[in-house]
Amino acid sequence: MRLTDFWQRMADYFGEGYADSFARDHVMSELGGRTVHQALEAGWETKDVWRGVCAALEIPVDRR
Repeated sequence: MRLTDFWQRMADYFGEGYADSFARDHVMSELGGRTVHQALEAGWETKDVWRGVCAALEIPVDRR
């Protein structure tokens, strides 16, 4: 998954204004105790970060 696709999915789910705030502030055990930004900076693949977000928030399959 390209980074632009990842951020579009985040915006589609959270809204343009909240996606970055969530990615910056919300720590998830699914990401090894990291935020989205920290996981990406640590070299995680975007598809794995998205899967972690989906698992943490129980995003319905049709929204993934």
